[in-house]
Amino acid sequence: MTFAFTPGRPIGERELREKLGEALGGWKFQGKRVLVVVPDDTRTLPMRPIFETLASTLSSQARQLHVLVALGTHPPMSEEALLRHLGPGFRDFPGVRVLQHEWNNPQALAHVGTVPQEEVARISCGLLVEDVPVRINKAALENDLLVVVGPVFPHEVVGFSGGHKYFFPGISGPDLVHTSHWLGALITNPKVNGHRDTPVRELIERAAQLVPTPRVGVSLVMRGHDLVGLYVGEVREAWAAAVEQSSQVNIVWTDRLYSTVLSLAPPMYGELWTAGKCMYKLEPVVEDGGTLIIYGPHVREVSLTHGRWLLDIGYHTRDYFLGQWERFQHVPRAVLAHSTHVKGIGTFRQGVERPRIEVVLATSIPPQVCQQVNLAYRDPCSIRPDEWQGQEDVLVVPNAGETLWRLKGGYVPDIDRL
Repeated sequence: MTFAFTPGRPIGERELREKLGEALGGWKFQGKRVLVVVPDDTRTLPMRPIFETLASTLSSQARQLHVLVALGTHPPMSEEALLRHLGPGFRDFPGVRVLQHEWNNPQALAHVGTVPQEEVARISCGLLVEDVPVRINKAALENDLLVVVGPVFPHEVVGFSGGHKYFFPGISGPDLVHTSHWLGALITNPKVNGHRDTPVRELIERAAQLVPTPRVGVSLVMRGHDLVGLYVGEVREAWAAAVEQSSQVNIVWTDRLYSTVLSLAPPMYGELWTAGKCMYKLEPVVEDGGTLIIYGPHVREVSLTHGRWLLDIGYHTRDYFLGQWERFQHVPRAVLAHSTHVKGIGTFRQGVERPRIEVVLATSIPPQVCQQVNLAYRDPCSIRPDEWQGQEDVLVVPNAGETLWRLKGGYVPDIDRL
């Protein structure tokens, strides 16, 4: 039975601590080794009170309590970043150890099984036909109970984030990271984002069945920086309940398309790898031939982890890669997926690539690098976002990246029309 708290207003910190403690009271932690899986600082949630509540509640009961930051392929967090994320006293809980996922360290991973190619073909409707090895951080197998914590937002790869996505790719090995992201790219962001049941979600849930450790899910719904929903229970059930609310508060339905969208990246996105979300969530409301500008003077890197690949291949549409697969099949598929998601949908016919919209970077990534990676550049100093507000045919979106914008009437951009 899922514990749900949705008061119809923002949930304060004290109330969160009380309700989370109450919800955890229905689970048995006594004498167990417990691993809490949490997101990194590229997700909006009240992580400090959640961490402190879990640490104070569980450390007195559990035989061992570890917290694993689900980085996916993101860079490790610094001590300073952990202090901001978990709270200045996160080292003050005796017996609570904080770990960070290492996706590319084979010694940190365990193989739990394989999703066979027959199932992958069925799940993907024939887009992929391959065995997918399932590897996960060893800590998920070395504990008696897992607590999976995370917010639920519309998501470009899986439809909605949260739940077992904090296993795959959160604490996953590379195989499922690349397969799931590429499958989402093949389907395309506009057809995946904001849909609960997608082929990628089914693949993730199938992989999660191979993880034997019992677990409980803590799914959160945010409206901006306000917590508005708390769900605790079986992971899939808590996630599904959160999706229902998130689809109401984190999808904005508009009556029109815009020729120009100014998408303002929040400070938590320090590289284009994450700031790309400012494109993914707004691509559906840019008209054909329009322009989307990612504005973020604080964005200085393409990607700390994958930058060398992206500087080599650049940003292109899905069909550009598929039409020249022999040139790009050696590239990690999560990198190809990110590239196509940032560039957006488009065509590649008779050797000519035609993206549906133009993507412009108004960041601290230099113009020569923008040119190298096949994205347009604009000096961020030339943009004053407040002056763009109210301009005809222009949409300005502050703190972009977590709220999905869609056109009323079910319109979805599709390359078949181009």
